[in-house]
Amino acid sequence: MMKRALLSVSDKTGLIELATQLNQLGIELLSTGGTATALVRAGIPVTNVSDVTGFPECLDGRVKTLHPKIHGGILAIRDNPEHMATIAGLGIEPIDLVIINLYPFKQTVMKPGATPEECIENIDIGGPSMLRAAAKNHHDVTVLVDPVDYAQVLGEIEATGNTTLATRFGLARKVFEHTAAYDALIAQYFQSAGDKALPGLLTLTYERVSSLRYGENPHQSASFYREALPKAGSLTEAEQLGGKELSYNNIADTDAAIALLKEFAEPTVVAIKHANPCGVGSADSLLAAWTKAYEADKVSIFGGIVALNRTVTADVADQMKEIFLEVIVAPDFAPDALEILQKKKNLRLLKLPAVADPIAAGEQMIKQVYGGILVQDQDTQVLTETGFTVVTEAQPSAADQDDLLFAMKVVKHVKSNAIVLVKNLQTVGIGPGQPNRITSAGIAIANAGEKAKGSILGSDAFFPFADTVQAAAAAGIAAIIQPGGSMRDQESIDACNQAKIPMAFTGMRHFRH
Repeated sequence: MMKRALLSVSDKTGLIELATQLNQLGIELLSTGGTATALVRAGIPVTNVSDVTGFPECLDGRVKTLHPKIHGGILAIRDNPEHMATIAGLGIEPIDLVIINLYPFKQTVMKPGATPEECIENIDIGGPSMLRAAAKNHHDVTVLVDPVDYAQVLGEIEATGNTTLATRFGLARKVFEHTAAYDALIAQYFQSAGDKALPGLLTLTYERVSSLRYGENPHQSASFYREALPKAGSLTEAEQLGGKELSYNNIADTDAAIALLKEFAEPTVVAIKHANPCGVGSADSLLAAWTKAYEADKVSIFGGIVALNRTVTADVADQMKEIFLEVIVAPDFAPDALEILQKKKNLRLLKLPAVADPIAAGEQMIKQVYGGILVQDQDTQVLTETGFTVVTEAQPSAADQDDLLFAMKVVKHVKSNAIVLVKNLQTVGIGPGQPNRITSAGIAIANAGEKAKGSILGSDAFFPFADTVQAAAAAGIAAIIQPGGSMRDQESIDACNQAKIPMAFTGMRHFRH
């Protein structure tokens, strides 16, 4: 039977109701600091921890529960005669229920203008120690870290005077998940404030956004998680305004669309299918950009994901409603545009105000491999007008400059080997993910058809042979841009000179595996 409970919470949700019922059940309440003050104000009898320990709170509250009379009461194994004799001899009474949640470190770190001193002061010490002690001794002690569990525990205590072992085990597991995440967040804070080097021990913590119906395929279970410190321009922060719940593949493809959209400042529309761009267009207006993205590949966009970097207006919505799309994500939707699109009940509409905010330099990305992960910097390098060198006799025209840069923005987000054909800030042909570059080039040229003539060809990596140049010349391509760096670069340069095609080297590879 439960006799004593220790309460010390920063989040006081449900505290008074819980303490009132525990008191009515005849359970003695121990408490500290602000929690004790709240209970006293509510007229609930409470014993201060300092009266139990015989030692006052000190160091601005940093030391209050770190005492044998507290931890001994939590950790003593009840069916171990030696343990019980020891605590009896030391005047320690068992604590059967521990209710604690931790200093708001996350909320403090996220607060604008929070100082390092504030953040450090909100690292809880005694709380995690008591939680871990109670969770370790869950065979005898019930531990609560989340107000959502108060009702279940109260119900069991009211019914039988105690909780079940299965309940205690589940609550202990929750505690260790909670304290591990808490410490991981603190570790990340210290890493971010340090020299930015990747640590020898990488600690990560994520919070579940939703449980998904299934993963890539119906036989795979899946959930969607976000970083503990949310990023405003990430998909996890989108507000869904219509349609079915997002699927695993919707999330993966929408993330790819957002990543590409972040490359552009001018009105731009990105269409993604199976993680690869199928149409990208930039223009002076969003409607014109939509038209370019749609006409780039009217077949592949069917069932695709569309990302836009301006508010969706009714004229754009009128065009998009005519085809089947899975997801539309934009900074906002005009009311009349939203009314048009919400009539398509299965179309997922996502409002993400910071959708086009660039990814900050130094941000890292994670890729899982079996038994481990790979961590690298995000590919945030941006090509500028002075960032490439023309290596051929022929020079690209002034009119081609924007398309050269556009091609390299898009090719960064196409699976390697990647070839992109661009004309007038519109993709006209995309060749993704082939084992060799000439096959990717062939796919891009075939998809472009007559539009290949006069287009710009962008490649994510160098040409190992001159065959891609020869294919470009046969298709009437106007200029080529690629990283360069092959031992056979001169063969490609010679082929360009022979065909009178300008070619520029960027010196920057953009593999995407």
